[in-house]
Amino acid sequence: LTFYPLCLAVLTVSDTRDAQTDKSGALLADRLTEAGHELAGKAIVKDEVEAIRHQVRAWADDTDVDVIISTGGTGFAPRDVTPEAVKPLFRREMDGFSVLFHQASFGTVGLSTLQSRAFAGQVDDTFVFCLPGSTGACRDGWDLVLSLELDSRYRPCSLAGQIPRLRH
Repeated sequence: LTFYPLCLAVLTVSDTRDAQTDKSGALLADRLTEAGHELAGKAIVKDEVEAIRHQVRAWADDTDVDVIISTGGTGFAPRDVTPEAVKPLFRREMDGFSVLFHQASFGTVGLSTLQSRAFAGQVDDTFVFCLPGSTGACRDGWDLVLSLELDSRYRPCSLAGQIPRLRH
C-alpha cells in the first residue's frame, strides 16, 4: 500500500500560550511530521471567535492545506469558544470523530472526557479536527484516532481518499 503524505496545519487556541509554552501544538506538529506528513502551517490565536474563524478560514482557502487540527478552546471555561467559532464554517460535521475521541479519552482520563467538546467536520473540502488543549488529549487524539484515519495505508479506508488532490 502507498503512503500519501497530507499537508496539515496546526492551530493552538489560547490566551496564555506562546511559541515556547505551546506544548500541545508542538506535540501535534511533531507527531504529524514523524508520521510522514507535512506541517503546512502553525499558528497561535487568542480564545476569540473572530481570530479563530479567520485563521481556520484562511487555511481552508489555501489549496496547500489538506487538514487543520486545532488544540484548545473546546472545554466549558467562559473563554472556550472554538466550537462556536468553527462550527458555523462547516458544510458537514463528522459526528463519529467526537464519539471515537471520547472513547479513546475515556481510557486515559475517565469521566473527565465529558468536559471536552472535541469535534470535527469540513470547511469546504478541508477537514478540521478540534481537540482539547491538554497535551494528553492531543496525544490521545493523534495516537488513537487521527494517526490511523489520516494514513492512506489504513484499511478498510482512511480520510486520505477524501482529500481532493488524492481522490483520483
